[in-house]
Amino acid sequence: MVGIAARHGLFLIKHYQEVQQREGRPLGQDLVLRGALERLSPILTSSTAVIAALLPLVVFGWIPGLEIVRQAAIVMVGGLVASTLVTLFVIPSLVQAFGAGAEQPADLGLTTP
Repeated sequence: MVGIAARHGLFLIKHYQEVQQREGRPLGQDLVLRGALERLSPILTSSTAVIAALLPLVVFGWIPGLEIVRQAAIVMVGGLVASTLVTLFVIPSLVQAFGAGAEQPADLGLTTP
């Protein structure tokens, strides 16, 4: 679950950087909003797929032998919902607040052969 949450956040920030470089515009509210809307579908799709896979464990967790698995599935579903909300609402606001004034790192020439 931590990997999914980290991947969503990193891909969202990387998408902001790609859109900013492609269009050559400064990072602002319109760019952050558009980037979040463009990444909305992939984030929700992967979160929904994992929740759908865990849902049978939550629903049928009363079956003997699944008592502990049910509790873990409930925690995973809750964490995934929370991390998805953080990715879609908190990260864009943090990028907008702190990313606009940050200067780009200098090119050290390490990527050219």
